[in-house]
Amino acid sequence: MTQLLLPSFFLSMIGIFDIFGIKQSLAINQIFYVIIGFLAFFVSKKIGRNFFATNSQLLYWFFIFLLAATFIIGLEVKGSKRWIDLYFFNFQTSEIFKPFFILFLADFLIRDYKIVNPINIFLFSLLYFLLPTLIIFKQPDLGNAAVYFFIFIVVVLFSDLAKKYILYFCLFLFLALPIGWKFMQGYQKDRIASFLNPKIDQQGIAYNITQAIITVGSGKFAGRGLGLGTQSRLYFLPENHTDFAFSSMIEQFGFLGGFTVIVLYLIIGTMIVKRLPASYLLRDRTDKKNFLYLVGFLSYFIFQILVNVGMNLGLFPITGIALPFISFGGSSFVAIMIGMALIP
Repeated sequence: MTQLLLPSFFLSMIGIFDIFGIKQSLAINQIFYVIIGFLAFFVSKKIGRNFFATNSQLLYWFFIFLLAATFIIGLEVKGSKRWIDLYFFNFQTSEIFKPFFILFLADFLIRDYKIVNPINIFLFSLLYFLLPTLIIFKQPDLGNAAVYFFIFIVVVLFSDLAKKYILYFCLFLFLALPIGWKFMQGYQKDRIASFLNPKIDQQGIAYNITQAIITVGSGKFAGRGLGLGTQSRLYFLPENHTDFAFSSMIEQFGFLGGFTVIVLYLIIGTMIVKRLPASYLLRDRTDKKNFLYLVGFLSYFIFQILVNVGMNLGLFPITGIALPFISFGGSSFVAIMIGMALIP
C-alpha cells in the first residue's frame, strides 16, 4: 500500500524534529534509521508478499533462533538483553519479528475445521505464540510481550476458531496472575504500583510517570518551541527520545503537534480498515489469510499507539513500547515499514 507512505513520511519527519530538539546527534541517527526503514519497505515490495507468505514458517523458526541467540550474544543495556549488535545498527529481534509473526499466525489459522480438530489448531497456535513471547518476557521485555499477546488474541478472535477457546485462555491467565506476578522483575512491579498510585513515591518509583504528565502539561496549546523544552532537553524526563518521545514532542509542539500526530495515525488506520471488507467478504483461503494479516497488523499498530500515548498521559502503566514513527530507534521503524509492505 504505497498510499501509506505519505502519512508515514510526515510522522517520521515529526519524529526526527522531536529528537533534534532534544539531542542533535540522535537526530542524525534517526534520519539513517528512517532511510533504512523506507528502503526496507521498497525491498519487501520488490521481493513480493507471496515470497514471505510462502516461507512464513521458515521465517518464524529463523526469528525464534535469533531470539534464542540474543541470550548468548545479545547486547545488554540496563539489565536487558534485547539487541544484537551489528556495529552500525542494534538489531532488536522482537521488533522485526512482529510482521512475520502475524503473517505466520494468519497462515496457520486457515484450516478446514471439518477435517482438522479445531482444539488441536488452537493449542498449536497457542504454543507458537508462547514460544517467542516467553523468550521476550525473559529478556526482560514486558511491553513487547504484551504486544504479541494482543496480536494473538485479536487474530484468533477473528479467525474461524470457536471464541470459547480465547475465553478459557483469558480465564486461565486471570487465575494465574498471582503466579505471573512472582516472575516479574522488581522494576516492572514498581511501574504497576506507581500507575495505581502515582503519589506513592514521586521522587522514586513514580518519578517517570509524574515527569511525563508534567512534560505534557508544560507544552500547552502551541508548545514551547523546537529545542526549548526544559523538561525533556534538561533530562528531567527520563527516556525522553524513546518511551516518552510523545511527552517531549507535546512539550515542544504542544496540543497542535499531538493532534497532528493523532490525525496522521487515524489516516493510516482508516486506509487499512477500508481494505478489510473486501478480504472478509470474498472468504476464499487467500482472502482469509489476507484478512487475518490486516487485522493482526492493525491490532499491532493501534495497540502500540494506545499504550504508548496512554502511559505518557498517565492512563496506562509504563512499558517499553515504542510509538510508531516517533520513538527513537531503527528496529521498530523498520518493523512497521516491513509490516506495511506486506499489506495485501
